[in-house]
Amino acid sequence: MLAAGLGALAARRLLNAPYPLSGRSVLITGGSRGLGLALAREFTARGARVMLLARSADELDRAAADLRSEGATVHTITADVTVQADLVRAVEETARVYGGLDVLVHSAGIIQTGPLENMTEEDFRQIMEVNAFAPLCLTRAALPLLRARRGRVLIVASVGGKVAVPHLGPYSFSKFAVTGLGQALRAELAREGVGVTTVCPGLMRTGSARHAEVKGQQKKEYALFATLDNFPVVSLDADEAARRIVNALVRGDAETMIGGPALLLRYAQALAPQLTADVMALTNRVLPGPTTHNSAVRGYEAETALTRRNPIKRAAEAEFNEG
Repeated sequence: MLAAGLGALAARRLLNAPYPLSGRSVLITGGSRGLGLALAREFTARGARVMLLARSADELDRAAADLRSEGATVHTITADVTVQADLVRAVEETARVYGGLDVLVHSAGIIQTGPLENMTEEDFRQIMEVNAFAPLCLTRAALPLLRARRGRVLIVASVGGKVAVPHLGPYSFSKFAVTGLGQALRAELAREGVGVTTVCPGLMRTGSARHAEVKGQQKKEYALFATLDNFPVVSLDADEAARRIVNALVRGDAETMIGGPALLLRYAQALAPQLTADVMALTNRVLPGPTTHNSAVRGYEAETALTRRNPIKRAAEAEFNEG
């Protein structure tokens, strides 16, 4: 028992030691826009070299040009995180270009919003593939390189992985899963010198609502989601969120809530789970009801005059390549 305790203490000291980023190689999924791009800016500002992974070559080119204009070392790879061969190719390309891999960042994700009644089983399976299975499969593919460098893994989960929010059923489902994955990886990879940090942000002004999949009363759903996502009191500036997230990795945190509202919601769930559940149920009563169809549109297809005129939203979309 004493030996186990001493071993755990030694592992904690190792994984919680400050992790300098200068000269490190970082592979970032979903790195072409939104939070992934904000994280790429933060990593390169600290001297890291990044490999951006995303599905759109055009978006990757714009993101890379943006970063290079600030003197960053950046390469890109067009890939789909749900395709195993693409994940292996991304790891191999990062090792070829940078001579190894130090930090793996799981930022790619999708979000679906709408009443549970309009969500299908396929919606749940689709989001699990991107938000949960992709981080698992890519981490496994990258483990030999991470072990060799005693590297780090950063998993971007969500406060929705701690507290299920109405009209984000599949999203919370996937984020609860990836939060658990982060805890499991942290426990099992520690003995190999690989640190794992899971971050749970609240709403952030990244402009990503534009690409959300919207169901139900689509215009109402999107107007509510996009407004909250860009409301200063409720949401966090994306650059500030990226700074806090990277700080958590550098510190070697096991798990960190990002943003005051996320922290408050997490404490509410921990201290008063019944009350929190009742509040969520009450909140659901005032949200737009379901429709008779289960069709989905992208956020930008459900724009209204209200959302188009939002200057904070438009600025975030432009700044983080979400146009």
